[in-house]
Amino acid sequence: IGSRVRVAKSVIVYHHPEHRNQPFDMQGQEGEVVEILREWQGKPVSANLPYIVKFGSKFKSHFQAAELELIS
Repeated sequence: IGSRVRVAKSVIVYHHPEHRNQPFDMQGQEGEVVEILREWQGKPVSANLPYIVKFGSKFKSHFQAAELELIS
């Protein structure tokens, strides 16, 4: 949590605020990991997309570890 990351693979999203309901490729976008989903309501979970990354002030999205690379 708090790490700067870059989307390393092609990931298409449809909920980007500037491209609503249109396909938008997140590859190359940089953001900050704000949460890693490990539990829900006190119970452990195995989420498919556990990393929540914040891009700017308006947009968050979920990713797998393999889709992200750490920015040093």
